[in-house]
Amino acid sequence: MTSIEWTELDQRAADTARLLAADAVEKAKGGHPGTAMSLAPVATLLYQHIMRVDPSDPDWLGRDRFILSNGHTSLTQYTQLFLGGFGLEIDDIKNIRSWGSPTAGHPEYGHVKHVEMTTGPLGQGLASAVGFAYSQRFERGLFDPEAPEGESPFDHHVYVLAGDGCLQEGITSEASSLAGHQQLGNLVVIYDSNQISIEDDTDIAFTEDVAKRYESYGWDVSTVDWTQGNTEVQEDVPALAEAIAAAKAETTKPSLIILKNFIGYPAPTAQNTGASHGAALGAEEIRATKEILGFNPDEDFIVEDNVLEYTRGLADRVRPVRETWQAAFDAWAAREPERKALFDRLEAGELPEGIEDALPSFEGVEKVSTRKASGKTINALAQQLPELWGGSADLAGSNNTTIENANSFAPAEFSTKSWTADKHGRVLHFGIREHAMAAIINGITLSGRTRAFGGTFLIFSDYMRPSLRLAALMNIPSLFVWTHDSLALGGDGPTHQPVETLTTLRAIPNFTIVRPADANETTQAWLETLRRHNGPVGLVFSRQDLPVLQRGTGDASGDELASATLTSRGGYVLAEARNGAPELILIATGSEVQLALAARETLESEGVATRVVSMPSQEWFAEQSEEYREQVLPAAVTARVSVEAGLALTWAPYLGARGRSVSVEDFGASADGMELLERYGITTDAVIAAARESLAAH
Repeated sequence: MTSIEWTELDQRAADTARLLAADAVEKAKGGHPGTAMSLAPVATLLYQHIMRVDPSDPDWLGRDRFILSNGHTSLTQYTQLFLGGFGLEIDDIKNIRSWGSPTAGHPEYGHVKHVEMTTGPLGQGLASAVGFAYSQRFERGLFDPEAPEGESPFDHHVYVLAGDGCLQEGITSEASSLAGHQQLGNLVVIYDSNQISIEDDTDIAFTEDVAKRYESYGWDVSTVDWTQGNTEVQEDVPALAEAIAAAKAETTKPSLIILKNFIGYPAPTAQNTGASHGAALGAEEIRATKEILGFNPDEDFIVEDNVLEYTRGLADRVRPVRETWQAAFDAWAAREPERKALFDRLEAGELPEGIEDALPSFEGVEKVSTRKASGKTINALAQQLPELWGGSADLAGSNNTTIENANSFAPAEFSTKSWTADKHGRVLHFGIREHAMAAIINGITLSGRTRAFGGTFLIFSDYMRPSLRLAALMNIPSLFVWTHDSLALGGDGPTHQPVETLTTLRAIPNFTIVRPADANETTQAWLETLRRHNGPVGLVFSRQDLPVLQRGTGDASGDELASATLTSRGGYVLAEARNGAPELILIATGSEVQLALAARETLESEGVATRVVSMPSQEWFAEQSEEYREQVLPAAVTARVSVEAGLALTWAPYLGARGRSVSVEDFGASADGMELLERYGITTDAVIAAARESLAAH
């Protein structure tokens, strides 16, 4: 089935990689040598023989994607990126886990070329890889749907190395279930089943039949046993190559290859023990291992010239593959000028000219919830942006995330009376799997240039948090839609009512929260989000109807409210003090902006010059120039009130000692939403009272 020949040079390269890993961890006085040692032949096989990768071009569209889900074994990848000439050099291996070195303890996206994503929290890589596989299929449908399977320049495979810890994490169960349902034949996972974790033998906590579990998900499952029935290791690399070839030939199912292996092989006493998982082996154990492999035990970081010459010959070996792919791509481009124009626009990260004209108008609408306004905006933009796709974790009707008249992304056989499935559809259905949804959105975002979004209730962002943090750490523009954003959702009660949620999301560095005040801010929030390509964004919308504010076309003046186009600034003067010289500033967000505006009317009638600042996004506001921020919130005006139906914590920097907050500092209750707002003090009267307190304070 495969023509791969595993030569003595391949074996020497693999042995070189495993000893580099042992030496690097020893020098760093910490790390994870065992898995990098035992997986060295696997990684060498993938990089030197299996995967379609170009060492000179980490962004090559035609490349296969490689995800190291068990990121603690980063040296498994780093050694290959060094040996194969992908940009790392021997000093990078020597300086792993050191300040200023690109070789962090876990692979980090953006720090090392050819690292497709940051991994480390176990399971995230495998779950996000499902998103990579989604992306490949969707882009294939977007650009080249008619080509036979395997014959398009938009075809590639996604390869994953995962360990016991990855398979134990709940996120992989969610994502793997979806992968099987989606019949992702482009996804190949090699599971390093060494049955060792930090607490040693996994039998103490993990005894399920993984093969049967994945078969039940709809995966193709095979086993390659290098342990001879858990007795001794015989690394049969050709057998693994055969299993990979069979997995690639299975185009209607994702594939799991269970590789039974000993961690730390061939270290004489540390192999197959927890001791080799997360600590340096020690000088004597490394010496003994080098002797077993025929290396000089008195030398460290040994790389023989003939080995490096061979592994770096990968660039020459891949050249004809790249040329063949390029010819296919060029033929496609000549054949499909309209699709090529779309491709070029996405590669440039641009929106169509005049996209603003596609935004829905809410003229004549008195009230509408921002979730419904968001739904209308999604559908208006989707007509102009074929790259926009998304859906919900089983809450589409509540989140308003469905692209109307579009097919669902799923094999056609899974169509229902409510949904028409198409493997290239653009409506995503995640089921009740919020954690996997977030990781899959990250994978889609990393893999290509399309813009995918995932939606649920704001409170359930708690289920998504590890993936949200990774998106922020990677600085990728993942997009999340969260509705039902406060106590006002009502009778579902405190389990569903977010109180601390906005604060905890804002606490994630490089994560942006946008909470629009009305329908027009909602449209502008969507537009600005799609214009941006740095960092994840959470768009937060109300369940309840909110007034559609009657606005002018520019800055606020007199009683004329400012244009919603200022939403992109994060915070702006929505209503100016009538005399133009405010002595009080009310800062509000989302559904509470209407309260600030109503309070302003009363305060102005009492002679208090009151400015209202709408601040849908603290993060976007923080990006503005110091001059602009001073114009909106002049330091001389110290009487201030923040208004938000959540914790006050993130508003403290805007308030100073004299400021006051109208907020919710405890869990909610089950009752009508409007009654709850009244009982918890989220009212116009509460804003007026807080304003008077702030004015009176010294």
